[in-house]
Amino acid sequence: MRLVLDTNIIFDLLHFADPRTQPLQAAIAAGQVQCFSDSECLAELERVVAYPQFGLESGAREALIDAYRGFATLLEASGEENYPLPRCRDPDDQKFLILAARCRADLLITRDKLLLRLAGHRQRPPPCRIVTAETAGKLLELS
Repeated sequence: MRLVLDTNIIFDLLHFADPRTQPLQAAIAAGQVQCFSDSECLAELERVVAYPQFGLESGAREALIDAYRGFATLLEASGEENYPLPRCRDPDDQKFLILAARCRADLLITRDKLLLRLAGHRQRPPPCRIVTAETAGKLLELS
């Protein structure tokens, strides 16, 4: 199964050890899923780990990013990308939809309400299912 994880899910998984991400963690550890990222998504993660509210020292920030890089496959654009995607109200989230289309993801996992709203977009459906960590966990347990 091919996955795109947005930044908040990466934090839930690697910083907060949120129990709702345990099935995802197990699937990653077992090699049952392939997670994708690109330079734009990594840049956002690098920016967010430095936010003071997380209280991460330099070493902890590097460790979190390294842990993510350890299981994420980088897939950059190889040319112009004109996917017929719905438009997210938050332009910062559009990159996750583009990445999902580029890597032919099965799931985009998020807790972002604006991205989750796009899951039911009828005129321009998203390139894959957009789900929460809880839903993803159930789907991963079934596969």
